[in-house]
Amino acid sequence: MLEPRPDGRRQPQGSPGSAGSAGSVGDDNPWHTGAACRRDEVGLFFAPSKEPTAARLSREEQAKQVCARCPVLLECREHALAQPEPYGVWGGLTAAERRVVLARRRRRDTELREAARVAAAGRRIAG
Repeated sequence: MLEPRPDGRRQPQGSPGSAGSAGSVGDDNPWHTGAACRRDEVGLFFAPSKEPTAARLSREEQAKQVCARCPVLLECREHALAQPEPYGVWGGLTAAERRVVLARRRRRDTELREAARVAAAGRRIAG
């Protein structure tokens, strides 16, 4: 379900600064119930349309400061990477920073698969 944002666009429930639930139905204690951002304005975590660069950088830094003191920072970050969440500051990372993390993970996974393939081929030759 989507919730309204200050700029009129919609955001997923359970997103930073929202009162919704991102956990699966029936969760007894979803990770986001202890999130520091639940006490902050959602506008801090999501950009208004046509936000000037300097204002965006300042807002994102303020959001990251909230994230830095959050007890569920890693859970939030992994949620945003697994979804993947295309907007906002989640787990102390902006959307652009999350794209970099995801690209690095894909590259690492590719390298690990290739190394495993080479190792398996070497065992077949030796065996």
